[in-house]
Amino acid sequence: MKILFSLLLCLSFAVCNAQNILKPGFNSKEYLELLSLAFYSSGIPDSTERSKKTDAYKMEFRSPEVGLLNRWTLYLRNDNTAVIDVRGTVNQAPSWVANFYAAMIPATGTLQINDSINFEYQLASDSKAMVHAGWTVALAHLGPDIVQKINTYYKEKGIKEYYVFGHSQGGAIAFLLRSYLHYEMEKGHLPKDLVIKTYCSAAPKPGNMYYAYDFDFITRNNWAFTIVNAYDWVPESPFTVQTLHDFNPGNPLINAKAALKNQKMLVRWAGNMVYNKLDRATRKSQRRFEKYLGRKIFKIGVKKTLPALKEPSYANGNNFMRAGIPIVLMPDEEYRNKFPVDPQKPFGHHLFASYASLVMKYYPQER
Repeated sequence: MKILFSLLLCLSFAVCNAQNILKPGFNSKEYLELLSLAFYSSGIPDSTERSKKTDAYKMEFRSPEVGLLNRWTLYLRNDNTAVIDVRGTVNQAPSWVANFYAAMIPATGTLQINDSINFEYQLASDSKAMVHAGWTVALAHLGPDIVQKINTYYKEKGIKEYYVFGHSQGGAIAFLLRSYLHYEMEKGHLPKDLVIKTYCSAAPKPGNMYYAYDFDFITRNNWAFTIVNAYDWVPESPFTVQTLHDFNPGNPLINAKAALKNQKMLVRWAGNMVYNKLDRATRKSQRRFEKYLGRKIFKIGVKKTLPALKEPSYANGNNFMRAGIPIVLMPDEEYRNKFPVDPQKPFGHHLFASYASLVMKYYPQER
């Protein structure tokens, strides 16, 4: 009888352990803990409680600064859930260069880091998908190390559940990292039973519409979120231009000139004139962005920090879009009194205090 009881107990324990700890859906407690890790290396958001409580998160590894001053940190929670925290912008020129290097490159390709190292990446399945060049360069210097650590912790400690988190620039890179991990799993370079939940906080737009579609598809069923303070300007960036080249082939606007052929001469003439002007204007703007935020920034900024990096071929686009399920934090009068709009403080609505206060206001039941 005791043997049978022991067997049932072991079986029950195994079944419980087989259940995932991470669950889909936005959870404000999770988010605040991850936000606190990013800013304070502690999962306890309340500063007065940090000295009184034991932190559930323990830092396991922090990478050196690589690429354009990029860094990531691995934490383990006391329930054996891991966190990959990607650092945001720091107040040094190479870090800002990563943001301003805002030409687009294909979402699948190869970056030549130096004469002996190539970074092969896939961030979407659609050949029309494009991503931000600077943050992909950052991913190239972070991604392989992260994959190696995940494989090591899977084999040695059985860790298979991960949060991917980043705030600001870190959130933009976290988008691309989540995509990269998905396709590394598909290729067999990572275990296929990993469970990954993603929070991209105060993040800029990472790629074009087709990349955003792909990201939202691979993280479907509430596994990836983009958290935005409506007064924060960072999620509005980078500059965005939509041209006819960015539309799906079936879009009537692409075939408008053909339709005009069936109109009367005056309508056809006026329609063609307007159509051509609008088309030329957007294409010209896109080429300018590619020139100044692509080739120029690479020459005067990226090359200075990464002299061995080969300049990639740019994609014909600048149609940046948001990705992930939006969690919009809407400021109210109480917020405006506490965090007044001040052009002299451009990051007043971008940091821990402003985001945390709105989350605690609108999602108190989950804390």
